Amino acid sequence: MSANTRPTGQPSQTYDSAFLKACRREPVPHTPVWFMRQAGRSLPEYRKLREGTQMLESCMRPDLVTEITLQPVRRHKVDAAIFFSDIVVPLKAIGVDLDIKPGIGPVVAQPIRRREDLAQLRDLTPEDVSYVTEAIGMLTGELGATPLIGFAGAPFTLASYLVEGGPSKNHEHTKALMYGDPELWADLLDRLAEITSAFLKVQIEAGASAVQLFDSWVGALAPADYRRSVMPASAKVLESVASYGVPRIHFGVGTGELLGLMGEAGADVMGVDYRVPLDEAVRRVGPGKALQGNLDPAVLFSTTQAVEAKTDEVLAAAAGLEGHVFNLGHGVLPTTDPDALTRLVDYVHTKTQR
Repeated sequence: MSANTRPTGQPSQTYDSAFLKACRREPVPHTPVWFMRQAGRSLPEYRKLREGTQMLESCMRPDLVTEITLQPVRRHKVDAAIFFSDIVVPLKAIGVDLDIKPGIGPVVAQPIRRREDLAQLRDLTPEDVSYVTEAIGMLTGELGATPLIGFAGAPFTLASYLVEGGPSKNHEHTKALMYGDPELWADLLDRLAEITSAFLKVQIEAGASAVQLFDSWVGALAPADYRRSVMPASAKVLESVASYGVPRIHFGVGTGELLGLMGEAGADVMGVDYRVPLDEAVRRVGPGKALQGNLDPAVLFSTTQAVEAKTDEVLAAAAGLEGHVFNLGHGVLPTTDPDALTRLVDYVHTKTQR
């Protein structure tokens, strides 16, 4: 049974949390809040804990994963924890030769450009990521009634790293492959969908109460290309975990033109970046889904009064939604003052108290 299913008799600890109620579009005691990249690089206690430990190693040590995941919950009193990991962890776990370079991001030793390169991508088994299962077991014991969000990178974003060999502004190799060899592209995304599905299942079965599929780079695509070349793989991932009954959140950056299509891919909650107001986003997504977002992360560098004014705008735009999870419209920026985040959580909770 998943952590989000109401068992017979006593309800599970997380089922009646404000976060899961909002995801299910049920009445909430207050608007729930969490932040993408909420442990991030903004907490001094996070930086201290990570000293001398590479990013990927941090993601594979259950003791570090547990402590880093808990830090923002303790400090900010957010309504949900996001599992500390990285979208390339499942690729590393199946043996892809990659590393996360400080200041650059994931770098792949042998980019996938030809059919024979697909051999790098074998199936993911729970044994490959036993440290994830162990960490989630430790976390759910510590978190109690606070839900834990598992996550994975969506097939397009993983493919873009694998094809480019690292981060890219223009995705020229990715698009060249997508347009020039659509059959190889489809096989690549399908294989990544299988790996991503397996990674999410491990997290849910270990105790995650919700999952988020991050498609960080998909905003680089036109709607027709998304529908034809990407949406089937994302839909496959979201469908693969539907039977668990946990809310599925889908988020991408710069995806205002894709919101309707991304919603069609099958998520229960659509994440919205800061470029589209939530009252406009709901028109694009349509009924039957909760929305998540969407304060501009840069606003947190302004005055408290300015942060509150912009937060009021987000809350006003969310007033007519079936369900709303407050979040930033992208991840926490590394130099954000942690106290600004703590004040923001308190402000949203106070302002929306029912």
